[in-house]
Amino acid sequence: MTLSLFHPANTDEVIKLFTDVFTNSEGELEGQNLGNLVSNLITQSKPQDLIGCVATDMGCVVGCIFFSRFTVPSGQVAFILSPVAVSTNVQKTGIGQQLINYGLDHLRSLKVNLVFTYGNPAYYSKTGFKQITTNIVNAPFPLSQSMGWLAQALDGQPIQVMQGATQCVEALNDPKYW
Repeated sequence: MTLSLFHPANTDEVIKLFTDVFTNSEGELEGQNLGNLVSNLITQSKPQDLIGCVATDMGCVVGCIFFSRFTVPSGQVAFILSPVAVSTNVQKTGIGQQLINYGLDHLRSLKVNLVFTYGNPAYYSKTGFKQITTNIVNAPFPLSQSMGWLAQALDGQPIQVMQGATQCVEALNDPKYW
């Protein structure tokens, strides 16, 4: 298996991966929603606002994650991890965690201060994410599962309480993802 940064040449294969994975786990509608989200992330985000990481095995994409710019009131450089997909037939083999760690290392090399995600705390805590509340840093929209609001500091500094609004990239700027 090889880990690398996303390249636009992988676009169709990556969209299909997200569509298939989420169709298998959540149903056809969710698969279409995630495929559309990934397509919109790739086509609507400025290159400096989107970082993708892919896992390939024998030339096929078997996992992909995206980090997109996340504006916080403190002005620190921040990104949000969303979405994440690993091919159904290789799930539970550590590929997702390897991809996330690869991406976090890349973000550190870019001097990113903070990374957020919204998901299962048991899964994301394995790669350093910790639960926070919207009293510490606001989410862009009300959260349907507040326990899933997670963050980590990549610069070794504690996450400070921030008052004010946050902003995600346009593709994630929809309450249905929150």
